[in-house]
Amino acid sequence: MSKVDLKMMAAQLGFSVSTVSKALRDSHEIGESTKQKILAKAKELGYKPNPYASYMRHQKSKTIGLIVPEINNSYFLQVINGAESIAREKDYHLLIYITHEDVEHEKSIIEHLQNGRVDGIIMSVTLNTKSYDYLERCISNEVPIVFYDRVCHEIETVKIVTDDFASAFSATEHLIQNGCKNIGYLSLSDNLSIGIKRLHGYKEALNKHDLQIDESKIIHCIGTDSAFDFNYKAIKELLVSHPEIDGIFGSIERFALITYQVCKELKKRIPEDIKVLCFSNLQTANYLSPSLTTIHQPAFEMGVTAATTLFKHLDKKRSMLVNDNIVIKSTLIIRESSTQRKEH
Repeated sequence: MSKVDLKMMAAQLGFSVSTVSKALRDSHEIGESTKQKILAKAKELGYKPNPYASYMRHQKSKTIGLIVPEINNSYFLQVINGAESIAREKDYHLLIYITHEDVEHEKSIIEHLQNGRVDGIIMSVTLNTKSYDYLERCISNEVPIVFYDRVCHEIETVKIVTDDFASAFSATEHLIQNGCKNIGYLSLSDNLSIGIKRLHGYKEALNKHDLQIDESKIIHCIGTDSAFDFNYKAIKELLVSHPEIDGIFGSIERFALITYQVCKELKKRIPEDIKVLCFSNLQTANYLSPSLTTIHQPAFEMGVTAATTLFKHLDKKRSMLVNDNIVIKSTLIIRESSTQRKEH
């Protein structure tokens, strides 16, 4: 017979893992009748809590975990720097884990961190994260999670986000104000809240300026280094099949850089023939030719805020993290790639 755990009991009872865990800890948040049902089921199944794991969870490891989807990205490097600066002030160690956009690896990391290895977790989920039971189980096991950037709105905890909708709206409007009437959009993911909000901002700006939303000019790219060939082909096909496109909005920096290469092959001049901008924290954006217009995300500040929020919680000694969205605004930095080239 397989080992009885919280997930198994929750499934049989029709409750969440969090509810079962709280009932077994005699939490005041759970009603008496619900608590009795759960205790009865635990007795029936012979559930035995792990006293060592419970002990370890109540000891200070002086370590927090930071989970990033990828490391070859200036955005996540800046988040790491921000979080590390706060951890250092608090005399804590920062363990960095990379999921490589692999949801199964993400699950294994979360499972690995639950038995006292870290006091709390700061994380951004993978492109493919769709179910969250293992994250809820982690929180139920008294390992708090603070999300940043790519967040799970279904889970009640603190989320540090940027104003993705407003930023995408402003960026699209900037292209329109600089003469663009046929703007292609390079989308990241239908799963992520940031991808959904950015796409909605793009569409809303088109609506405001009475420009038609053409779904064939919205293509879904893949946000990993290994997908370069796929993305290159997709962007090239977009520009070949729609020669009227005069603006490209990349939802992440990788897509804009590929667009530069595609335009070079197709002999399309930036910004004369086509204007380009993207969400990006590239420090080299100003040195590209032409320099790249970017929506600069406050990545360092997000790392600082996420770590500061987590430490405030840890200092309160097991107080519950409240459900809260903290929004830090991004900044549109206008450079040559999206503006009218001046005549000499």
